Amino acid sequence: MSDAVEVGKEADHHPYKRPRDAATLMLVDRSGPVPKVLVGKRHDKVVFMPGKFVFPGGSVDKTDNKIPVAAPLPPELEANLMKGSPKTPPSRARSLAIAAIREACEETGLCLGCKTDAPIKKALPGPWQAFSDAGLLPDPSGLFLIARAITPPGRIKRFDTRFFTADASSIAHRVEGVIHADAELVELVWVELGSAHLADAHAMTKNVLNQLQKRLETGPLRHDAPLPFFHWYNGKMQLDMIPA
Repeated sequence: MSDAVEVGKEADHHPYKRPRDAATLMLVDRSGPVPKVLVGKRHDKVVFMPGKFVFPGGSVDKTDNKIPVAAPLPPELEANLMKGSPKTPPSRARSLAIAAIREACEETGLCLGCKTDAPIKKALPGPWQAFSDAGLLPDPSGLFLIARAITPPGRIKRFDTRFFTADASSIAHRVEGVIHADAELVELVWVELGSAHLADAHAMTKNVLNQLQKRLETGPLRHDAPLPFFHWYNGKMQLDMIPA
């Protein structure tokens, strides 16, 4: 069964573009009485969501599937990533999870990984250098999939985004100097769910936050939960709940 979903007012006259696979990471701190999520304020000169508070994330890179990891994806997470349409092959599922970790480190300086018993034989390339420098390999084993959303047609940019979450305790390393006035994210804040920082967030950000809050209210996160899938159908953004 589908429910109509608010998507916000955006220009929808742009030529059709095929959605690009993307991944977003919602880091959650549950050490206090009210869970807090990590959000960053986007630079006001960027094309996509200028000045908005967002979760770190971005497009999948063609090399993401080739990066060595400290632990494999849990089979249940891989199965969840393969649900919905268009279908997602296992290699792409792995790329999505790894992309979420890479984007979070690039945009926030917070790296989810584990120390390795054996030395890393070859330095990880480009954006993964922070992991190599810290003697870490990325670790997707603590990720949970919260939602999937495909941007409606006609938007200036379109993404097929998987929204992951992980506990703040998964952060193994911090790179200093990533957040500054000329960066993609100019401010980084841990905010309670329902905070005023989130009042002006993009409609889809708030939709996914609602799904995250529902999951957190049930206790420890589990992989065997229905998957919210936001997609454009029959002229409206719909929410389908894909069974576990």
